[in-house]
Amino acid sequence: GGMAAPALGGGGGGGHGGHFSDLREVKKQLLSVAERSRERGLQHSGKWASELAFALDPLPLSELPPPPALTEEDARDLDAYTLAKSYFDLKEYDRAAYFLRGCKSQKAYFLYMYSRYLSGEKKKDDETVDSLGPLEKGQVKNEALRELRVELSKKHKARELDGFGLYLYGVVLRKLDLAKEAIDVFVEAAHVLPLHWGAWLELCNLITDKEMLKFLSLPDTWMKEFFLAHIYTELQLIEEALQKYQSLIDAGFSKSTYIISQIAVAYHNIRDIDKALSIFNELRKQDPYRIENMDTFSNLLYVRSMKPELSYLAHNLCEIDKYRVETCCVIGNYYSLRSQHEKAALYFQRALKLNPRYLGAWTLMGHEYMEMKNTSAAIQAYRHAIEVNKRDYRAWYGLGQTYEILKMPFYCLYYYRRAHQLRPNDSRMLVALGECYEKLNQLVEAKKCYWRAYAVGDVEKMALVKLAKLHEQLNESEQAAQCYIKYIQDIYSCGEIVEHLEVSTAFRYLAQYYFKCKLWDEASACAQKCCAFNDTREEGKALLRQILQLRNQGETSSTDIAAPFFLPASLSANNTPTRRVSPLNLSSVTP
Repeated sequence: GGMAAPALGGGGGGGHGGHFSDLREVKKQLLSVAERSRERGLQHSGKWASELAFALDPLPLSELPPPPALTEEDARDLDAYTLAKSYFDLKEYDRAAYFLRGCKSQKAYFLYMYSRYLSGEKKKDDETVDSLGPLEKGQVKNEALRELRVELSKKHKARELDGFGLYLYGVVLRKLDLAKEAIDVFVEAAHVLPLHWGAWLELCNLITDKEMLKFLSLPDTWMKEFFLAHIYTELQLIEEALQKYQSLIDAGFSKSTYIISQIAVAYHNIRDIDKALSIFNELRKQDPYRIENMDTFSNLLYVRSMKPELSYLAHNLCEIDKYRVETCCVIGNYYSLRSQHEKAALYFQRALKLNPRYLGAWTLMGHEYMEMKNTSAAIQAYRHAIEVNKRDYRAWYGLGQTYEILKMPFYCLYYYRRAHQLRPNDSRMLVALGECYEKLNQLVEAKKCYWRAYAVGDVEKMALVKLAKLHEQLNESEQAAQCYIKYIQDIYSCGEIVEHLEVSTAFRYLAQYYFKCKLWDEASACAQKCCAFNDTREEGKALLRQILQLRNQGETSSTDIAAPFFLPASLSANNTPTRRVSPLNLSSVTP
């Protein structure tokens, strides 16, 4: 069977002491599993282990791990394995499998099954590329999967699969949409061979919420720390993820580019754009030819409208490797930022030709079709994104937007709800939901959504205005006034004075409200603010004249309104708002 690496140290505290007390042992394990992954053609797991090992100090000759011991069976299969592996490396999968028939050793058997699996995948992808017209994918299946499942499940029942074999069996089950069975098999694989990152990563894609995570019985190994940090990032539990990554850095992995990139992605997910940008810039200094995660970096540059930087990144990646999905995505974002939407859509399509399972591109392509007013193509693209990953909240949100354009609020509601469930603290989803409820005349629900959007931190600063207008509609003037007051305080507390379309609306409402309440000082303060805006200037002047008249007639303020409201000092009538346009552009945020 596969040699299970013993967990290091005691089951020590969350990664600090226990697990990482002997980094040289960790390094040995990483080097050894990197080698074993490569022998089996598992390039990504090999790369992950090598990158992590590279972040630790080099070992002296005497401590280097010995090559894996060979068994009798290995010796018998050695010739076939050596030949087949050279075909495998050249992507001649059928040819590799042909020469591995009948091999009994674990390594050769794995390569035999894996070659058959990849052969099926390659044929499926080639089919998909040929048929990727208006995206009629879904009919194309990997024909090898059913047979592989039958054979692997026999071996599994007989307990003849090692850690790598279990991993492959899990992948086959997942591809056949047998998620529950797949999870069990990947957990078993992690127990048998905890050092193989591939199995952990598959679990990350299958665990869809915190509840599922609770019920997994995972091996107590230092690898579990990396897994938990990764899945917390995926599940948007960013605080927890950042804590884990910090403890891994403290434990000795501060040089790991994998960890640095994960931290950047985590900050991107909580929209801490400045932090994410500075970490990505740091990462590029350390690993200038890196292409993974650069699509996420380009999303940040896009959100910030940093044209020169995005242009530089696009050219740079194009020089390194223009046929990588991430490169196509970066170029797509670049054209999108320049409002060349047809070109942008073309590059997202190219990304999908290179890898139909590349989630980000489906969503981004949907956004481009939206810009081009092609709603049916947009809906199709978003649906594909969701097929690839049910957790892609941007695709759910995009579908909500498309149905909003099609004036179908009932559908809208369903999609925005899904987006909100995936991002419960994202005000944009809550505002969208509120608008939906409003259209469906469910005003109580709408009020709840707007209030919650304000409570979680409203990025677009629109929730209070929408809430105020609802109160206005329902003749709840006091609540409306309260909302407008909070809104104005909110806008002006940003430090900079923002020309927000609705500031004048708020002042107009408050001026009239105080006027009705006969609070002349407050009314005239607000009326004066109205004079600073084009759309409310005349009303403001008229109101000031009326106030003057009534004051001279000796009308006194009424006292039935409890606390008069005082405008913040920064609002004295002479500072006119300046324009600052920086709406948050949803179209570009990738998980």
